[in-house]
Amino acid sequence: MADPGGGGERKLRVMLVDDHEVVRDGIKALLHVTEDLTVVAEAASVAEAVRYAASIKPDIVVMDVRLADGSGIEATREIRAQRQETQVLMLTSFADDEALFASIMAGAAGYVLKQIRGGELVNAIRMVGRGQSLLDPAITATVLDRLRKGKHLLRDERLARLSGQEERILALVAEGWTNRQIGTELHLAEKTVKNYVSSILSKLEVARRAEAAAYLARHSKLEG
Repeated sequence: MADPGGGGERKLRVMLVDDHEVVRDGIKALLHVTEDLTVVAEAASVAEAVRYAASIKPDIVVMDVRLADGSGIEATREIRAQRQETQVLMLTSFADDEALFASIMAGAAGYVLKQIRGGELVNAIRMVGRGQSLLDPAITATVLDRLRKGKHLLRDERLARLSGQEERILALVAEGWTNRQIGTELHLAEKTVKNYVSSILSKLEVARRAEAAAYLARHSKLEG
């Protein structure tokens, strides 16, 4: 379903991810009449979304939270790990606090309901494309509070910087797993795992995998 796209060089390049063709067609029709947005790809599954995002490199992905073969949240995490410049706007039929929280943790820049008016959706896509976060201040406060109290966060300041996925990867690194083994276990590309490991080392302020493993072991004992 990929489309090479085109349009003027100033246009923001958008990829639509939804397993319902009618939804994609509706959004595509909205964006077709804009002068600054162009649809360069469409995807109906997590696998397609990740593959097309890697090859086409859209500026913005409009992502359905629930897809036929999995979660748009996982697709968002993979896409953002591969290319930080790609912004993701989550689109869902239901107001779901858990999905909202998970989307933000995965790196999504915005979260809107499918009931949104067409003009408001176009503006939301533009905002995300400009690098702005589309979150209500009250929602942001709630998320920050949950981050502080989240069950996956240890009291150690550096470990608290890690996302849930980074914690899982760090645990496997500590067990001596290679990036390829971790990728197979977590269904991630080896390059994506490498990016996660680099992020973990940066957040823990260490230079090598062994140091990260030792840091986890030392502070896990303190927490236990």
